[in-house]
Amino acid sequence: MIDFLTEYGIFLAKGVTLVLLFLLAFGGMLRLYTRKKSVRDEHLEVKKLNEKYQRMSLVLKAATLSKKAFKQELKALKVQHKQNRKPSTDNERKRVYVLKFKGDVRASAVASLRESITAILTVAKPLDEIVVLLESSGGTVHEYGLAASQLRRIGSKGVKLTVAVDKVAASGGYMMACVADRIIAAPFAIIGSIGVIGQLPNFNRLLKKIDIDFEQITAGEYKRTLNLFGENTENGRAKAQEEIKDTHRLFKEFVVENRPKMDIETIATGEHWYGKRALTLNLVDELCTSDDYLCAAALQADVYEVSYIRRKGFLERLLSSTPSLLSSVHF
Repeated sequence: MIDFLTEYGIFLAKGVTLVLLFLLAFGGMLRLYTRKKSVRDEHLEVKKLNEKYQRMSLVLKAATLSKKAFKQELKALKVQHKQNRKPSTDNERKRVYVLKFKGDVRASAVASLRESITAILTVAKPLDEIVVLLESSGGTVHEYGLAASQLRRIGSKGVKLTVAVDKVAASGGYMMACVADRIIAAPFAIIGSIGVIGQLPNFNRLLKKIDIDFEQITAGEYKRTLNLFGENTENGRAKAQEEIKDTHRLFKEFVVENRPKMDIETIATGEHWYGKRALTLNLVDELCTSDDYLCAAALQADVYEVSYIRRKGFLERLLSSTPSLLSSVHF
């Protein structure tokens, strides 16, 4: 009986070992395949918007003009295309590169933004322009700080940067926008909200009610000022408030550095304004929709929409839409 159990135990151990080896091998192959697939999924897309606008125009002209007038339009368009195909001279045609940034709390779109900017800066010339179609209500400080730094790379290379706001560029979104050489906004776009907020739920009283102790060991007086489960102190709250105020000071300094003509004490109250009011406060430079701006640019320049496509996993998509409890300080 003992021999049987011994042999059975050895057999079982071998079986478990084989299963584990198989699972490890399968997991490694799956990870390698997923990594290769994700690399293939990441790519740069470029669309010429001039052609899009021309197609839209031709469809309408075909429906509204007489056959004779439409033929004349087609003839003029062919002549224009021939001129555009001629070898470029010293007076090269301007290029406008269009990027889209739709921000969430974690500014997760910065991962694609940085790649798009890197690609454009390898070919852009001082004559060219980058237009960022920005939409964001703000989010965590460090994430939007990085996003603003990515936009700053454009100016450091001597390329003009224009930010267009059709809906909202508030808080961290405005931190990004203020880096631009020029900010345009729709009349009722939400602009500003130069303020900082820190928020954190506290479950200490709930834990006491259900008789659960919470232990936290730290080194350094202010390693943790406010926390989720422990009892917060007045000293900790005061330190957290001091940190929030210091972050606000840094935010104001950043805005003044990029837009020195505005009265920072008037607009850094955490309030927001609609585009028309924002113009009088020097928060923006012009009232204009992105559509009008790009259509006008297409008359004198080649306009390209550039986007770096990267497929986010389920966990990344989930985290990008969920406020962070650890990084509770937000623009």
